[in-house]
Formats: sequence, structure tokens, C-alpha cells
Amino acid sequence: MKRYLYNLNSAVEAVFNNKFRSVLTALGIIFGVAAVIAMMAIGNGARQEILEQIKMVGVNNIVITPKIEDKEKQQQSDDTEVASQIHKKSSPGLTLADATSIREIVPGVQKVSPEVVYNTFVVKSGVRGNARFSGIEPDFFEVYNLELFEGKMFSNWQLENAAPVCIIGPDIRARYFKQENPIGKKIKCGGIWLEVIGITKSRTVSETATKSMGVSEFNNSIFSPIKTVLLRYRDRSLITRATMMSRNNDEQTSDNPNQLDKLIVQIHDSEKMTTTAKVIQRMLQRRHNGEEDFEIIIPELLLRQQQRTKDIFNIVLGAIASISLIVGGIGIMNIMLASVMERISEIGLRKAIGARKNDIIFQFVAEATIISITGGFIGILLGVILAAIITSTTGILTIVSILSIIISFGVAATVGIIFGLMPARKAASQDPVTSLRHE
Repeated sequence: MKRYLYNLNSAVEAVFNNKFRSVLTALGIIFGVAAVIAMMAIGNGARQEILEQIKMVGVNNIVITPKIEDKEKQQQSDDTEVASQIHKKSSPGLTLADATSIREIVPGVQKVSPEVVYNTFVVKSGVRGNARFSGIEPDFFEVYNLELFEGKMFSNWQLENAAPVCIIGPDIRARYFKQENPIGKKIKCGGIWLEVIGITKSRTVSETATKSMGVSEFNNSIFSPIKTVLLRYRDRSLITRATMMSRNNDEQTSDNPNQLDKLIVQIHDSEKMTTTAKVIQRMLQRRHNGEEDFEIIIPELLLRQQQRTKDIFNIVLGAIASISLIVGGIGIMNIMLASVMERISEIGLRKAIGARKNDIIFQFVAEATIISITGGFIGILLGVILAAIITSTTGILTIVSILSIIISFGVAATVGIIFGLMPARKAASQDPVTSLRHE
């Protein structure tokens, strides 16, 4: 034990006696570790931003829509079809009660957003046009990351009492409120006047997202509390098909008996998407008396893209870390080899007075390890500072993870041991007689 402590002390003295050489040796590790932490921080930030963008179009969203019977099938009058239709009438369809049950019962659910949609007409100051009119709950805005540009969100009183209020999209504002602030003004949607209390920010989505992922076109939309739409317009679950067919021609006619047009369920963990969807499917089947008169859509393409994005970033960040630290390790090896050549006489003297081969190896490996660990600490500090500077000066999001720090430090110490071993073996293999004659 005393021999190892003596060798360790010799290694420490050698490091401090040759400060310039030790600093040059450590620079490779310092910059290597700093580069790893800074680049991984940038990569983690970029990955998070990309994944957040993917989430904005619904990677964590399960879309539930009602199945609408084909009109040709509905016209069939044979006994089997009639019996089937009678049986299907026992299902209440997609309702607000389904949304409440999913929110209260299904584990892992973060948000539930029911939606009723009408394509109807809008009138303001003699200007008339078509618009998308949606009955929603506040969770709708969080599910789709839709923000208000001006105004306020629906209050609890407005939601519960079916108040005649609405939030409009930017296209509605541009068309009907060109010269005035729409907040507090009224607009006629269908046959009912609604007070404007808010305006959404402009939001553009792709046609693919609109058709396949349950994402709505928001800019030309008017949003009201869902109870307002059901009470003041028409609750389809409480009326007959004949009544629906006699609706105002200006409004969208439909044979849809469901109370809701769409139900978005946002879950915490996208990896549990399939499992959660199966739980929801079984629960809705029980609520609909065994009828599967609904369709559950999972954004599989987005899920695959999310996983692929994670894999790509993991590979890139791993490659950056490996290259940076290997370069630093090669620098240590080169300078330690040069150090061996400079200290041949010292090595010969130590071996002449009784130092064994393992003692020489231990000393040089200890020197490389001390330099690597010290350089690792300095590199970590420098990397964190660089990440903070990048964020403050460029606005680029950087995330310094504890894992990257641990990995960088661990690899730095390992690099010191591995790349210090070859020079140590070379030093230990020196012949003491030849070494003492070396000038």
C-alpha cells in the first residue's frame, strides 16, 4: 500500500513540476468535454423543440369520431337490416358523457376535448360568408397548443350557463372587423348573435394534418362553449332525423345522430398510446351497449417520426461525444509519449534504485488520470458556461443534462487511463543502464 501511495505522490509531484506540459495535456480533455456538453446541450434543445413541434400536430392525441352509416345502407328495408337498425338505436352515440367518463376513469389521460362542428353562415354589418363554427371546452386550446392573440378565455360561468360568447380566428377578424376591435362586439353565427371575447393567434396547418390527424383549420373558425352550441343551436342527440332534415338550408345538414363530432384524448406518454386506445375502445363499447359505432385514430406516422427523431439525435450526439473525447485522448497519448522521452533519465534512476515495472506503469497512468479528471472538471464547467452563453446570445434553446455531465466525466477519466497506458508501458520497458546514459 505504501508503495502505491509513494507512486501516486510521485505522479502528483510530476504533474505540478511540469505545469506547462500538464496544461497542454489537459487542454485536449478540457475542450473535448466542453464541446461534448455544449453540443449535447444544443442537440437536446433542438430535439425538444422538434418533438414539441410534432406534439403540436397531435402525436399524443387519440382522435375518436363517430361512424356515420352510409345513406344507401340506411335505405335497405329487408328484415335483417331492419333488425340491425333497431339494435343500433340502443346506442346513445358519441356524447359528452363519454368525454366525462374517459376523463375520470381512463388512466394516463391528460386532456379530453369534445367538439361539435357546424359549417354555417356568419353575418356582420351586411357582410355574409361561411365559417367553421365549433362548440368546444377550454382543453381544446391546450390540446392543439392554440393561443389567444387578444381577449380572454371562456369563464366557468360562461361554460356552465351556455353564454352566447365566442372566440374568433384571425381570418374572421380580418373579414368582418376590418376597422374596429372585435372584442366586446357581436357577430351573427347561424341565427344567433354571439359576443366576441377573444381572438386566436394565426395558425397554419398542413392539409395532411387537417385530414389525417384530427387537426382543424383554425384561422377561419369561431369557437363557443360546447354547451352554448348544444343548447342554443341544436343538440343532435335529442332530436329526430326528420327534424334534422328540416333545418335551415344555410346550415350544414347531416344524418349524424351523435351529440359530438369529435373527441380528442391527450395522454401523458405517447409510448402508451396503443394501450390507452384499447382501454378507451372497451369502455366506449360498454357505454354504447356493445356497439362499435365510433372510430379511434392513432397518429402512427407521427409516432414513428417521433421515435426516428429521437434515434437520429441519439446517434448524432453519441458520435459527437465519441469523436471529441477520442481526439482529446490522442492528445494525451502524444504528449505523454513525449514526456516519456524527456524523462528517460528519471525513469532509469528510479528503476536503478529498486522501482519495479508496475511502479513505473502506475505512476504514468496516475499522471494521465489526474490530468484527465482535472481536465474533465474544467471542461464540464466550461461546457455549461458555453451552453448558457449560446442561449443568451443566439436564443437557441440548450439543455444541459445530468446524464451528459456524468458520461463526459466518466469517459474523460477512462480516456486518461486507456491513452496513458501505452506511454506508461513504453516508460516501464526502458533499460535502466541505457536510460542513465541518455542525455
